[in-house]
Amino acid sequence: QVQLVESGGGLVQAGGSLRLSCAASGRTFTYAMGWFRQAPGKEREFVATISWSGGTTYYANSVKGRFTISRDNAKNTVYLQMNSLKPEDTAIYYCNAGPSTSVVAQGGDYWGQGTQVTVSS
Repeated sequence: QVQLVESGGGLVQAGGSLRLSCAASGRTFTYAMGWFRQAPGKEREFVATISWSGGTTYYANSVKGRFTISRDNAKNTVYLQMNSLKPEDTAIYYCNAGPSTSVVAQGGDYWGQGTQVTVSS
C-alpha cells in the first residue's frame, strides 16, 4: 500500500505562483507519480506525471510551460510548481502514484485526498 498526502494549496491571484507537495509513505519504491485536478462540475483531468528517476515527465497541454513537476526520492515527495496561474486553474489537485508514467497518466493505483487551489481574477 502507498499513502499520499498533499499540501500547499491555497488562494492566489492570477499571475501568481504556488508549489504543491505530495508526501508518500508505504511501499513507494520505484513508483511513478503524478498530479490530476478536478474543477467544480468537471471531470478529473490529468495534469503531469514524472518517472521514478525523474528523467521522464509529461504535461497536459493546458499547463505546459507554466507548471513543473519534480521529485525528491530521499524525502519520498513529489512537487508541482505552478507559475502564471489562471482562474481556470482553480480546482482540487490530487496526487497519484503507479508503476509507470503511462499508468499514472491514466489514473494510477493510489490517490491522495486532494488540496484546493483557488486562483482569483
